[in-house]
Amino acid sequence: MRRNAQIKGLYAITPDEAHTAELLYKVRLALLGGASVLQYRNKQADAVLRAEQAGALRRLTHEFGVPLIINDDAALARHVEADGVHLGGEDGSVAEARALLGDAGIIGVSCYNRLPLAQEAVQQGADYAAFGAFFPSGVKPEAIAATPELLRQARHELNVPIVAIGGITVQNGAQLIEAGADALAVISAVFAAPDIQDAARQFADLNYSRNNS
Repeated sequence: MRRNAQIKGLYAITPDEAHTAELLYKVRLALLGGASVLQYRNKQADAVLRAEQAGALRRLTHEFGVPLIINDDAALARHVEADGVHLGGEDGSVAEARALLGDAGIIGVSCYNRLPLAQEAVQQGADYAAFGAFFPSGVKPEAIAATPELLRQARHELNVPIVAIGGITVQNGAQLIEAGADALAVISAVFAAPDIQDAARQFADLNYSRNNS
């Protein structure tokens, strides 16, 4: 199996949560609902808390057989034996992350609304490309805007999974899958939902097969 083969479906990204027990509770519900990838992201935590939470999530995702991706920090990903890392524009190079994580590590890259950036990242060895924001996002209100047409172009040009992010809901996500997304990256629409497990299930039940057959 290719190391990026599991990058599809609901790609759940953790909210900023100071209490590890509460974070684990919420993530367990999302995994029970069918999240197929988990990214640990906590912009408010210090290094000690990040290590604690990432290690706890590594154990939980092992239980569910779901890959754990660490946001921004390849060294932390290596420390907790996560499956991979997701790199933003200022988070180091693909080559640096590969040196830390080895051949088996999954490396994803934020490409915003720039297809050439994605093409360069894939040439350097990235395993998936993420584009967005496609809709207004409460988490990143200043995020660069992307369009479904970009996904169509990326689907034609890239041979790696494509992740869409930014203000995605069950209602607007289907059009992004139709345009070419293999996975929908979601924070608020899952973790801020009244019923996290049901929200995750609704995302998991969307038809991703068009791009994964």
